[in-house]
Amino acid sequence: MKTLRNLLLLTVVMLAGVVIAFYFRPQPIEDRVALGEQLGGNFTLQSAKGEIKLEDFKGKVVLFFIGYASCPDICPTALSVAAQGLNNLSEDEQKQVVGIFMSVDPDRDSTEKLAKYTHYFHDNFYGATADRATIDHVVKQYGAFYRMVDLENSVMGYAVDHSSKLYLIGPDGKLAKVLAHATNPNELTSEIRNLL
Repeated sequence: MKTLRNLLLLTVVMLAGVVIAFYFRPQPIEDRVALGEQLGGNFTLQSAKGEIKLEDFKGKVVLFFIGYASCPDICPTALSVAAQGLNNLSEDEQKQVVGIFMSVDPDRDSTEKLAKYTHYFHDNFYGATADRATIDHVVKQYGAFYRMVDLENSVMGYAVDHSSKLYLIGPDGKLAKVLAHATNPNELTSEIRNLL
């Protein structure tokens, strides 16, 4: 009898935990944007060309990425898709679009390294980073995440686990849309044209 009562109590506690976890779970970023949560906003980063601010690009569509140059898969894939999406645009349209790739790994990613890395994908892309406090603030602003992961017996020492969204910022400087990593170049071209 006591065992049955304990089992019932455990079941009730577990169900309550599931309900609470479901209620308080983080909402997908797309839902947060749709509900009008104020994600996004201005930021100041360091590039090989000096300080860049999001507000410097008002009047243009900005493709904003968060990652790091040593990323083995997510970042090069996202930048390749973005470059193809830009190349689908006319020359005049391309002049109205820039990409900003913010590295969350400033210890390994110098501004010069980031400039070379991003220009490999497209001339309209800026590579930039900042001090840790600024990076953390921008990551929070955009509802993103990252964390350092130690790699035992690896020359790299660590990797960075990070979100894989592409942030589309409109000509007004406001976050307009958050695109999934699986977005293809044609879909991206269409989304950019909707903002031009």
